[in-house]
Amino acid sequence: MGSEIGTEYGFCYNSANIWQIIGYVLLVFKIVIPILLIVWGMLDLGKAVIASKDDEIKKATKSLAFRAVAGIIIFFIPTLVSMIMGLVSNFSSSVGDDWDVCRSCITNPNGTTCGSAAEDVWNGEIDN
Repeated sequence: MGSEIGTEYGFCYNSANIWQIIGYVLLVFKIVIPILLIVWGMLDLGKAVIASKDDEIKKATKSLAFRAVAGIIIFFIPTLVSMIMGLVSNFSSSVGDDWDVCRSCITNPNGTTCGSAAEDVWNGEIDN
């Protein structure tokens, strides 16, 4: 099995375990960061309400709104990246199989395509 780019066992297939780790990291960030942003915003708003100062309440409300929007944007960034990667993979059919392995490992690290490729690399069935 070779390691030529554009083949079924190309660069992405050989480095599937790295792409899978990146996929897990992105999955965690996609969930944790928006939750933290919204929780911090709610805590700031709660402090302002307890202080009963109108200026602080307005400032905290505005901050909560910005954090909520930032959380939503961060949540959808992986989806946007997946769409862009899907468009790129359609440009060249010779690199498509290899590119699909990278895309599936980043967007779905538990998927069958990425899982089998990463397992082959970890088991030493693929020469690096």
